[in-house]
Amino acid sequence: MTASPKGKLRHIAISVADPWEAAEFYKAAFGLEELGETDGHLAEGVFLTDGVVNLALLHFKSDEAAQGTGKDFVGLHHLGFWVDNAVASGDAATGAGATWIMGDPRTQGGFEIKYTDPAGVIFDISEGGWSGAQKNPGQADNVVLPNTRKRVPRFDQRRENARAAMLARRARVAAPAE
Repeated sequence: MTASPKGKLRHIAISVADPWEAAEFYKAAFGLEELGETDGHLAEGVFLTDGVVNLALLHFKSDEAAQGTGKDFVGLHHLGFWVDNAVASGDAATGAGATWIMGDPRTQGGFEIKYTDPAGVIFDISEGGWSGAQKNPGQADNVVLPNTRKRVPRFDQRRENARAAMLARRARVAAPAE
């Protein structure tokens, strides 16, 4: 048996009902840094990082866009592995029982190629990595991707509502018991 190409777990995507409320929680609870937002054809959401891993908090726009989980599903949606060679990694994954969902491994530029493992768990492979992620932290060959995400102006009110809800929760927790 030949060795499989090594991938680094550098992306986690969680399907949530409200990405802005979820982002406020993860920023307040764990100090994650906001990278920006997306309003893509598949999902809207917020991206965060701990400096090594990119966390996507997504609300999918349709059942088809959710790639089998359903647009209202809440929970882990997929994992992402940063690889050196998407074609070799995709071949190794399919050889081990993965099923291709979408994306072309021959396309460069950071686009993820999605698969399911034999149990149906969705995962990405990417040669380009994710904003806010590091490929090999502490190593001489480390790649640190700059933040290329921005806030989406049409989400200003949702962002403010989520921040106000977080401040209200914190005030309730901090209030002395009577």
